[in-house]
This record gives sequence, C-alpha cells and structure tokens, in this order.
Amino acid sequence: MPSSAPRICRCGRKILSGSRCECEAARDAERKARFDRKRPNSSQRGYGGTWERAAKAFLQRRENRQCKWPRCDQQAQHVDHIVPHKGDPALRDDPKNWQGLCAHHHNSAKQRLERRVYKRT
Repeated sequence: MPSSAPRICRCGRKILSGSRCECEAARDAERKARFDRKRPNSSQRGYGGTWERAAKAFLQRRENRQCKWPRCDQQAQHVDHIVPHKGDPALRDDPKNWQGLCAHHHNSAKQRLERRVYKRT
C-alpha cells in the first residue's frame, strides 16, 4: 500500500508521513504549559469535593453507567456537560445537563465537537 512522502519540518528535519518532529511536540508542550499556568485549578472552577461526590453518585446509577456516545459500549468514567456551562454554576450543577462518557469520548471527540459548535468568544 503506498504511503505519503516524507515532509520537511520547520526545523529542517525530514519527518516520515504520520510522524511528528520533536520540535513540534516541544512547542505543543510549551503552549499547553502556558495555558495551564493561567487556568484556575479545579476547585476554583467549581469542581471541588461536592462535585466529586455528585459525579460519582451520578455514574453509579444504572442508567448512567454506559458511555452515551453513539455506538460506544464502554463504561462511563466522566460526567460530561451536554451544554457547556462556561462557568455558570446553575448549568454546571444541573444533573439534567449531565451525561456519562468514557474517557476517550470525553477527552477527545467531545472536545473537538465543542470547539466546532461552541466557538470561543
């Protein structure tokens, strides 16, 4: 099966198709670190002990144990907000706005969907 030709990274290295250069990974890590330094911690964002207990109880209910992503049969590990709360405590703490998602769909697919649908202002 044919593969794509290698590409040249900004640093001048030849990189195989589908691979990442070390300098790209380092740039991404630095960008994420800058973002994390500015971001409030989980407790400051409203995810303290009360949230942890409520989320755990939510995921233990029979109807919330499976990931709600279509055609996914994994166990739900995260409580996801159907409509992003954007810091609104009423929306954040409303169980009608919660769904259980597996780690893969919570941490990747849902994030991509929200970036497309709910553009940051």
